[in-house]
Amino acid sequence: MTDNPFGDAAADHETLLRLPSLPPFDPSDPVESAIISTLADSWPHRATVKRPEPDIDGLFDADKDDYPIQLIPFHDDDRFRRLDEPTRRRILAWAWIAYNKNVMDVEQYVVNPGFRLLSQDAFGTGLGDVLTVATLQAMVDEQYHTLMHLNASALTRRRRGWHLPESRLPYGPTVRHHHAAVAGAESPRESALVSLAYTTVAETSISSYLGLMTDDDDLQPVNRATVKLHRRDESCHSSITCELLKIVYEHLGTDDRRMLLSGFAAGLQAFESNDYRTWSAVMEAEGVRHGDEMVSDAAHDSDRRKLVQDCSAIRRLCDDLGVRDEVPYEW
Repeated sequence: MTDNPFGDAAADHETLLRLPSLPPFDPSDPVESAIISTLADSWPHRATVKRPEPDIDGLFDADKDDYPIQLIPFHDDDRFRRLDEPTRRRILAWAWIAYNKNVMDVEQYVVNPGFRLLSQDAFGTGLGDVLTVATLQAMVDEQYHTLMHLNASALTRRRRGWHLPESRLPYGPTVRHHHAAVAGAESPRESALVSLAYTTVAETSISSYLGLMTDDDDLQPVNRATVKLHRRDESCHSSITCELLKIVYEHLGTDDRRMLLSGFAAGLQAFESNDYRTWSAVMEAEGVRHGDEMVSDAAHDSDRRKLVQDCSAIRRLCDDLGVRDEVPYEW
């Protein structure tokens, strides 16, 4: 390994030199343009002067669903189908709030802590300026993503006239399992490796999670545009994360590698799963009759345990490292 682990390949990775920026967007799309204008106009001036913000409220279509009904794990349950339309609409709004909360929590509590470790060279790999800057730029991007999803949830509450507070919802599986794994680590080194593993899983798989919301033209246009904008950044983040992981992996000993690959497996199982704790919280918040039974029945159906079906990016990473068979995960 050379002193500069990125070596002469820097020219082949121009995306790593990308300046911190708002997500790329289509200026001809009025919804995407309004979302970006909200971010660009309000953030720099909010602390000094309140300026009029773009009217994304005017782009909200009250007749559109807030969340794809087919992603509800009990959407085909007769008890759910028999619910009155106002209750079903509130459940779909809750689902969108929960989706945004999960994205924000993963960014803040899983992804950025791992990036922070890399930016601080916690693994002693001497990343150098190029990769350190790229890591910090990715962290800046994650703050924009968090704001985008918070804006989208706030818009839903405002336009629907419903409270729907995130405080009624638990952390999702990725954050819960990440917290437990880090807390259970027997050393700071193990804790850092676990955190890196979960960060890698999240950043290479979140595009698939976001993709669940992008293909349905019947969905709320602001919601779809928010997710599309976020997803466009993630291909770059995935590439950065994979390059960083490869560099770190090359410096690890046998035991460290084993802990990292075990963390991959745990992170994948958490990331892909349906979040039944959150669904239980939604049913309780709405006082849905038989709600707990609907959730329980779906949770015990093995065909419904996965929400994210495509984690192929991290499988390719493991193939590149030649370690797919060493990851204790059923691909």
